[in-house]
Amino acid sequence: MVMEDRDEEEEHLNLSLAIVTDPNGENSRKRKRKLLNVCNPLNPSLEGYFEGKIFKLLQVREEMLKLDHKRSKGLAENGKGLHLIHSLLIIATSVDKYNMNSALENLIQLYPTVSLMGDSVQRVVAHFADGLFARILTPKSPFYDMVMKEPSTEQQFLAFTSLYRVSPYYQFAHFTANQVIIEAFEKDQETNNNRALHVIDFNVSYGFQWPSLIQSLSQSGKRVSLRLTGYGRSLEELQETEARLVSFAKGFCNLVFEFQGLLRSSSKLIINQREKKNETVAVNLVFHLSNFMEMSKTLKSVHSLKPSIVILVEQEGNPRVRNFLSRFMESLHYFAAMFDSLDDCLPQESTERLSIERNHLGKEIKAMINSENLDEENKGTWKNMIERHGFGGMKLSSKCLIQAKLLLKVRTHNYCPLPCEGENINGGFRVFQRDEGKALSLGWQDRCLLTASAWQCV
Repeated sequence: MVMEDRDEEEEHLNLSLAIVTDPNGENSRKRKRKLLNVCNPLNPSLEGYFEGKIFKLLQVREEMLKLDHKRSKGLAENGKGLHLIHSLLIIATSVDKYNMNSALENLIQLYPTVSLMGDSVQRVVAHFADGLFARILTPKSPFYDMVMKEPSTEQQFLAFTSLYRVSPYYQFAHFTANQVIIEAFEKDQETNNNRALHVIDFNVSYGFQWPSLIQSLSQSGKRVSLRLTGYGRSLEELQETEARLVSFAKGFCNLVFEFQGLLRSSSKLIINQREKKNETVAVNLVFHLSNFMEMSKTLKSVHSLKPSIVILVEQEGNPRVRNFLSRFMESLHYFAAMFDSLDDCLPQESTERLSIERNHLGKEIKAMINSENLDEENKGTWKNMIERHGFGGMKLSSKCLIQAKLLLKVRTHNYCPLPCEGENINGGFRVFQRDEGKALSLGWQDRCLLTASAWQCV
């Protein structure tokens, strides 16, 4: 049996080397598929060999999922931060090299040392371990859907709402974007925009961004027309978003509000969205960034509209490198900061925090690890791409920075207080300017979480 293991591992190694050294890359996908077939734990030819480890892993995972405060407090020394990160990276490396036997063995040892109710490192490692387990199983496995189980629509909405309420994360993105839109709208009044604003939002996502804009526009006391075109994931989401925003807008008698919802898969070109003359057109690319090919098509259409302003908010944990391990590490750093920041927002035993991490952040982690676009060609930064499509960056006003600092003061928490040094730090959150004032970032301690920037056609 030992000799068989060694022969099998040598075959894995040889196949891996063949992929890495393929100079043209033409045969790499074929070899990769062959390798995945060989290494799939549920491959019929290896079923007896891997079956025991798979079921053992399912058992220890089930224990990890139990919400037991006593268990989380009593984890052994190997449940400490550095050891957990080291173990996780060993597993990720094994998965990257298609050494599934090693990955399974190490996952069996890792699961008992983490907890969804533990400290921030134990929690984030637990979700990354789940993502790696699912990647080992592959979608063909009968257990894949168990590990990758999607939270219900209601659970996702509640988790999003909770994160929006307790953390400055989404509010920083939305308030900064809205401030930029308002300033563009006010500037266009000088050249007569008929006090009409058309916002095209490529990720309307429940519409949480827009009540503050509606309220700000109505404060001038003059009649304002706001038209919002929002792209969403489902008809149900769009209908709920429309009902919520229309109801809110009715409270402002000097505001004429119109909402048009479109599915992201809609074939309707946004070039047809500019139906009215002399209106300020603002394009909202907040958390919309996807792969480069889709984004390139979007930017071409956006440029044809000649909008007054384009707002981009980029999640820093959205890695753009081709190598799986590099992507994995970048995402691990980002989500570790996000989980750590939640300790500043909510108590460790909070069920609300558990909902955020399980049904929102955890979902993103598993989706990232099991993404089909992990081998997408690296084409540089989003900034480079936007510039190539005819847009130039704008310097953000001092109002954006002042507003962001004020938000952090309002959102400071005391569950895990950290020493503050300077006016930009509140707890562990901080805000800072980048790119000579053309971008504004939200960070947690020394890690950047979000970056907002504004662009114009050049």
